[in-house]
Amino acid sequence: MAEKTLHIPSFMTRPGMGQTGVAAPVKASELSQSAVTSPISAVDDSQIRIMTLAQITHGGAWQLEQLHLRDHHLLLWITRGQGRLLLHGLRRGFGAHNAIFVPAGKLLAIEAGRHIQGQALIIPNDGRVLLPDRTQQLRLQDGLAQAELTGLLDDLRREIHENRTYLTEALTAIASLISIWLRRQMQILADPTRATSAERIVRRFADLLAENYATGRPMQDYAEDLDITPTHLTRVCRHSSGLTAADMLSQVVQHQAHMMLIKTSMPINEIADTLGFGSAAYFTRFSQQHFGAAPSQIRRAAMPHDFG
Repeated sequence: MAEKTLHIPSFMTRPGMGQTGVAAPVKASELSQSAVTSPISAVDDSQIRIMTLAQITHGGAWQLEQLHLRDHHLLLWITRGQGRLLLHGLRRGFGAHNAIFVPAGKLLAIEAGRHIQGQALIIPNDGRVLLPDRTQQLRLQDGLAQAELTGLLDDLRREIHENRTYLTEALTAIASLISIWLRRQMQILADPTRATSAERIVRRFADLLAENYATGRPMQDYAEDLDITPTHLTRVCRHSSGLTAADMLSQVVQHQAHMMLIKTSMPINEIADTLGFGSAAYFTRFSQQHFGAAPSQIRRAAMPHDFG
């Protein structure tokens, strides 16, 4: 079989670096379903769970700080501190008494301050709980609304801690009540301000990115899907998110690559192929460029006993 011509998209290079390679870009419609990976989670996606922010970032703050998507639905309840949030392509600040909802498959990054405290509710994306299909940040000033959410989260934690009979049913019921609370608050606190044209473009790009980040598609293809030029796409992304379109794509690939290395036993050459690289060698160059270590070194450092 003739060897494929390899190249590397611009998002995977830094100024001054020599050209390396990944698989030539392909259209998403030409890919088999198995060719595009689902996001790898740092937590158990099969159960409704509640964790602290410290627990959800166990293993490194990068798990929240780097742009990524998740297999599960996520509700963050911030009770102390402040930081910056990149939600569905749009950057904004957040503080205490903010509820942040992220449906499965939507892009997220959180830069938290040192003293931030809060809880994270993980709900599996299996249809057991009816939830909104869009991201939402709620700045709650109503003390009763704050107390209601806190009480429901406390009920969840108590059920998990006591591990009583009918636990799964109880957790599903409480999570459903939290969903009702969330949807009610979204109605009450709905922002009447219409999104700008730039924000709409960035949100559409974020959705395309979530679906196609592992295909090796060049930025030109994303821009064509949006009926704009790559230059305009870069401009609106930088304005709305603080990142260029290429930076956003690179961060998602980095996050997924890192998670696959430390959370799975998938062979490195398969990870490279799954993420659109032409070979394990090109994936190794990417890893050394962005992580400062080869994939095998990252895996050994994270799981020396499991995958040594």
